[in-house]
Amino acid sequence: MIKTANILNKKAKFDYEIIETFSAGIVLTGTEIKSIRLGKANITESFCEFNDGGELFAINTSIEEYAFGNQFNHKARSERKLLLNKRELKSLSRSVETKGLTIIPLRLFTSEKGLAKLEIALCRGKKTYDKRESLKEQDTKRDLARIKKEFN
Repeated sequence: MIKTANILNKKAKFDYEIIETFSAGIVLTGTEIKSIRLGKANITESFCEFNDGGELFAINTSIEEYAFGNQFNHKARSERKLLLNKRELKSLSRSVETKGLTIIPLRLFTSEKGLAKLEIALCRGKKTYDKRESLKEQDTKRDLARIKKEFN
């Protein structure tokens, strides 16, 4: 088993402009933590939403069923509650409502204590021309790295 899991959402930085990041705890049931430690989770299609009570939930987060879970296994796709301070929740909900921003998970990881955490970001969607600029930047960085490698 992997002691520390680090599952990334690589599409998030390409599709969204990141404004602010938060580290939130995630409420898990049953064998979900074992699947996360094995690296059997996917957060590329997930997003976060507030419910009527003002609680934040991660929606569309996929954590595969644990192979040795028997009847006590969990559902692969379900809403999972995120744990943040009241102050952070209020500021997030205010910015989502007024500015039209979205909350996207960037990284699912385990802390030093072994707790599962979800790094979420307050984001604004990029336009197509912004995406082209980020692709150009990636290409130039790759070309520069190749040139540097040839001279060394």
